[in-house]
Amino acid sequence: MTDTNVDSKTWKLLEKAVLSSVTEQRRTRRWGIFFKILTFTYLFGALALFSPLMSGGKGVSTGAHTALIEVRGMIADQESASADNIVSALRAAFEDKNTKGVVLRINSPGGSPVQSGYIYDEIRRLRALYPDIKVYAVISDLGASGAYYIASAADEIYADKSSLVGSIGVTAAGFGFVGTMEKLGVDRRLYTSGEHKAFLDPFQPQNSEETAFWKEVLQTTHKQFIASVKQGRGDRLKDAEHPELFSGLIWSGEQALQLGLIDALGSSSFVAREVIGAKEIVDFTLQESPFDRFAKKFGASVAERMAIWAGFNGPQLR
Repeated sequence: MTDTNVDSKTWKLLEKAVLSSVTEQRRTRRWGIFFKILTFTYLFGALALFSPLMSGGKGVSTGAHTALIEVRGMIADQESASADNIVSALRAAFEDKNTKGVVLRINSPGGSPVQSGYIYDEIRRLRALYPDIKVYAVISDLGASGAYYIASAADEIYADKSSLVGSIGVTAAGFGFVGTMEKLGVDRRLYTSGEHKAFLDPFQPQNSEETAFWKEVLQTTHKQFIASVKQGRGDRLKDAEHPELFSGLIWSGEQALQLGLIDALGSSSFVAREVIGAKEIVDFTLQESPFDRFAKKFGASVAERMAIWAGFNGPQLR
């Protein structure tokens, strides 16, 4: 065996050893990264679990106070302004022996008629159960559609002169892709066991009979909305002189006052101080952990995208 062959074999062994070492180092580094991520996830979960934000609400009362509950953003299941969250906060506020009045601070474009209806009914139930505690809805930037639905259950409604109030109507939206499918040369193959099971399918032409049916559903929901607002506002609502109140239009706070949609102009602190007479405000808004918010957002986002893909968006008060 020549020296050249020995050197060649030695070099190959060294090369193999070096490569094995590099591979092992990479593997070790990958495992290190994995365990670091795992540790971070565990710590984040522990923080989320034991964080004060996990508590049902922030309300801590030491004396007479005004209970504040935020109704912010879309009114829908899995959102911060869901019926479960708002109703839980309302019950906690009413059950607190130091609560002198409840303020619903609203900044919302509306949302689900079902969720809004749940909250509306619970406000009226609690008002009857605790007649000495009044509920005041205070609209900041926006109190439209489903948000106004909720506000109308209160004893009185306040807003700023520039707030946007009203939009008493119902909407449902979707898309039609029939022309797009034809241009792309794509056939839609849908199999159903009911004559109208796919009546909202965006990949099929609209059917006049089904369109009329869907409009009837929306009209029924609109009538329910109107009836609830009339029940809540009573004679204060100037609907006889202004039938356009129920057309879906929206007004400024100053205009809303003239139409009977609100009772006066004022902020939540003004109501607490001057109307309720308890200037200390305790926030009873239900708080969620960051983990819960992420999980709900993720789940709601997936469901929403699925509904959009299917071309379906149910009735909305917004």
